[in-house]
Amino acid sequence: MVYRTIQQNGEAEMIIKKSRFITHLARIQSEADAQAFIADIKKAHYKANHNVPVYLLGDDDHIQRANDDGEPSGTAGVPMLKTLQEMGLHDICAVTTRYFGGIKLGAGGLIRAYSNSVSNAVNQVGIVERRLQKQVTIEISYAQLGSVQHYLEAHTLPMTINYAVNVEIETSVPESALDSLQNDLTNLLSGQLSMTIGDDEFIEIPVTTTKNADS
Repeated sequence: MVYRTIQQNGEAEMIIKKSRFITHLARIQSEADAQAFIADIKKAHYKANHNVPVYLLGDDDHIQRANDDGEPSGTAGVPMLKTLQEMGLHDICAVTTRYFGGIKLGAGGLIRAYSNSVSNAVNQVGIVERRLQKQVTIEISYAQLGSVQHYLEAHTLPMTINYAVNVEIETSVPESALDSLQNDLTNLLSGQLSMTIGDDEFIEIPVTTTKNADS
């Protein structure tokens, strides 16, 4: 399983024609997470003119929610949701708070403002790619360390090295690559190693954002 989400929770503010647009972002694992986050933002910004909430849940976005919170229909929630989808994000909740500055933006202006506020916030907090990996511990002799390090580096695999009586190297690979790893290292070391397969865990790799706030 591989999917993208935000690197961390956070927020960012833009001033657009004197209105303040503050987009708050959070990772979520359930609708309850999303609803609690939305409630917290609405409580913190109860004096705002609008607190527009949206969220996407599941690697296939099987749950999608958007609300305009009093803005003209289709000018706030849906554009925010579409922006998150265009950026390829999942398991995320966004709430954009608007403090009206006295200048009306019109339908097109609102759509651009809410979309850009979301993409700007995502750019600020960053995106990660979450990859489900098998955790693997490789026990080898000190004499074998250089060969194994070279192999792991050549295959861009992560490694944590622990020095004891022998050397223990912790790495992770997709389950589909597990057999290749075992076969390659067994051949490389003529079978002189011990390999322990651990649990499935997500690793996170930072990625470049794909939508600019001024697009």
